[in-house]
Amino acid sequence: MERSLRSGRLATFVYFTLNGFLMGMWIVHIPAVEHRAGISHAVLGWLLLLLGAGAFVGMQLVGRLTDRFGARTVVPLSAALCSAAVILPGLATSTWALGAALLVLGFGNGCLDVSMNAHAVQVERGYERPVMSAFHATFSIGGVLAALVGARTLSWELSPALTLGTVALFGLAVAALAAPSLPRPEADPAERAAAEAVTRRRTPRRIWMLAALALMLMLCEGVANDWSVLHLRDTLDAPASTAALAYGAFATAMTVGRLLADRVSARYGPVAVLRQGASVAAVGMTVAALSPWIPLALVGWTVFGIGLSGCIPQLFSAAGHADQDAAGANVSRVAGLGYLGMLAGPAVIGPLTHAVPLNLTFFLPVAFCVLAACTAGILRPRPTADTPMESTSV
Repeated sequence: MERSLRSGRLATFVYFTLNGFLMGMWIVHIPAVEHRAGISHAVLGWLLLLLGAGAFVGMQLVGRLTDRFGARTVVPLSAALCSAAVILPGLATSTWALGAALLVLGFGNGCLDVSMNAHAVQVERGYERPVMSAFHATFSIGGVLAALVGARTLSWELSPALTLGTVALFGLAVAALAAPSLPRPEADPAERAAAEAVTRRRTPRRIWMLAALALMLMLCEGVANDWSVLHLRDTLDAPASTAALAYGAFATAMTVGRLLADRVSARYGPVAVLRQGASVAAVGMTVAALSPWIPLALVGWTVFGIGLSGCIPQLFSAAGHADQDAAGANVSRVAGLGYLGMLAGPAVIGPLTHAVPLNLTFFLPVAFCVLAACTAGILRPRPTADTPMESTSV
C-alpha cells in the first residue's frame, strides 16, 4: 500500500507538471498564433475570455465526474483531452477557428485542473500530512520548462502547428504512461453511486466561503502576472529588461514558497499558513506599490510571492477534505471561482488606472490579502473519524 501511495504521488507530480507545461507552451506561442490567425491584440483579448469560459465549464462538469468515476479514470482522460487540444490554436487561421480552439483548450485545462487537484487530495489523505503545495510547485516548474523549450523552438522558427502538435503527442504519451501509477479509488462502485447522490445536495456554505477566498487570492496572483512588469516599466521607468525581473522574482518566490509550504503547514497548520502568508503578501505588495526605488520594488514583489505561495493550496486541500464523498465537486467550486478571480485581475485593475495611478490600484489586492488573513479561521477543520490528518490545524 505504501509503495502504491508513493507511485500515486509521483504520478500526480507528473500530471501537475504536464498541465503547467501544456499551458506554458500555449502562452509562449501566443504572438505566433495571433499572427497566423491575423487578429489584433484587442480581438485576442476577447478570445482569451473563451479560454476562461471553457475552463470554468470544464471545472464544474468534471468535479461531479471525478466523484462518480474516480480520479484514476478522469485524470488521464482529462490530461489526454488537454494535450490533444493544445495543437488546435496552432492550426487556427481565422478568428472563429481560434475562438473555438481556445474554448476547447480551456475546457480540457479546466477538466485536468480540477481532477488532478481532487486526486491530490486523495493522495494527501493517504499520507496523513500536507503535500498539496508541492504539487502546485511542480505546475510552476512545468511552466518554466515550457518557457525554455518554447524559446528554443521559436529560435528555430518552427511553425506553431508543428511545435504544438509535437507537444500534443508528448502529452498524450505522458498521460497514458502515468495512468497505471494512480492509486485505485477509495470507494467501490456502489459507494461511488451513493456519493454521486451526495454531491447533488446543496453545497455547504463553508465551501462557498473557501471559494470566495480563492477568488480574492487568485485575483491577487493575476495582478502580479499581468501588472508587475508594467508597474516597474511605467511607474518606476525601469528598462524593459529590468522590468521583466518583477514577474521573474514573483514567480520564483511562488515556486520556492510552495516547495516549502507543506512542511510549514505540517508543523503549524493550514490556518497559520493562510493567516501569516496573506499578511506577508499584504506587506510585500504595499512595499512594491509605495517604493520609489526599483530594487526595493523587486523585493516587494518577491515578498508578495513568498506570502501568497502557500495560500491557494490550503484552500484546495480544505475543500477536498471537507467531504470525502464530494471532494471533486467541492474542489470544482473553489477552483472555478478562483480561476474567475485570476481572469478578473487585469479586468479590475485596468479601469481603476483611469482614476488613480497604477501603483495605488495595488491596494485592492492588499485589502483582499488582509481580509484573507482575518478570515483564515475558516480553514480550521471540523474533526471527523476519517480525517486524522486535519487535527494538525492550529
